[in-house]
Amino acid sequence: MPWGGGFERMARRRYQKPKPKRRGEIWTILVREDHVESGKRKRKVKRITLGPATLCKADAERLRDEYLVGVNNVSLGIGGACLFRDFAKTYERDILPMLASTSQVRSKSVLKNHLNPAFGDLMLRDISLEPVQAYFAKLQQGALAAESVDKIRDVLSAVLRTAVEYGRLPTNPVEKVRLRRRRSPGRKPFLRIPQFYTLLDAMAEPYATMVYVALFTALRVSELAGLRWRNIHAQSITVDERYSRGDFDQPKSAASRATIPVDEHVIARIHQLKSLEVVVKAGHGNRRYRVVKSDGPDDLVFQSVAKGAPMRDNNVLTRHIKPVARTLGLEFVNWQVLRRSCATWLQQAGVDVKDAQGLLRHSRASTTQDIYQQLVPESQIRAVQKLTFYAQNSRLVQ
Repeated sequence: MPWGGGFERMARRRYQKPKPKRRGEIWTILVREDHVESGKRKRKVKRITLGPATLCKADAERLRDEYLVGVNNVSLGIGGACLFRDFAKTYERDILPMLASTSQVRSKSVLKNHLNPAFGDLMLRDISLEPVQAYFAKLQQGALAAESVDKIRDVLSAVLRTAVEYGRLPTNPVEKVRLRRRRSPGRKPFLRIPQFYTLLDAMAEPYATMVYVALFTALRVSELAGLRWRNIHAQSITVDERYSRGDFDQPKSAASRATIPVDEHVIARIHQLKSLEVVVKAGHGNRRYRVVKSDGPDDLVFQSVAKGAPMRDNNVLTRHIKPVARTLGLEFVNWQVLRRSCATWLQQAGVDVKDAQGLLRHSRASTTQDIYQQLVPESQIRAVQKLTFYAQNSRLVQ
């Protein structure tokens, strides 16, 4: 038998219920908690403050019981003793493969460059709201953009949410993190009708048709790149697949997977691609390529000019859209702006917000109205004119 009753000590359940004691002007308890130092787990006694000494003993005991829930829960205690960096590997193995390739790359970058250096040596159960809030408060004081801070929060929340689902944590502390309110970015840019057609006339095919279809259908670029000829109908387009930088997958959400009505002029322009040829400079000479190499039901509508491979959205944007837009003074143009322009044109045309929501395939009408549809001076002038007309007519009635 080991000296000092080793077996008995090893088998003893680590259940704790210390009595609260007044210490000066506060109630405190002493708790044994595990900590990691130099890669080794050590148990130390920690003094925990429960509240001011003005609390009665019953209130102090209630606060003690709330604090010890996680400490005394055997399953959570064992699971929560895992290092964050070790559980992050589990997250990368089990959850990341379910996400789009672009999300996988960015999440791995956030874990490597931000989260593992900050939380990697902490056990999961030591990652509470207080250190997490302090981390993000410090992060917001640095040079990172607000969008980058949001992404770091999203990745940390996803990892800890998985820890909750796996039974390693009772709650996800990131859900209660407060971030500094962003300054209003003002009116988001969109293309006016003359700007759009000027841009279109200056672009080469098949990229001009991609822009044309993107605006008149509000398709996301990944859905545009994943369109197949079987998806093109006489007066509609079916969205059932997306392609993004080497990754074919289902659309973004259940609402995104739909058949949407499309005007005949858009369908006609798509079919014109089959008869088009483009001339590309090759050294001292030129080469001619068919825009559509093959148009079977499962072939892609938009194919790379040289090889007929799937289109990469970033290449089309940086090589064919941005350079032309820049020469026209439209530096703000990107794929998101095209989708936003469609939403704004629908609003200007007087289309009901629920119909616009259906065309953009948003889960909520508030997303369409508050984020995509931009208020413009012309609509505000019409609103003022309606107000004047209403006031003048009401006065005449009286």
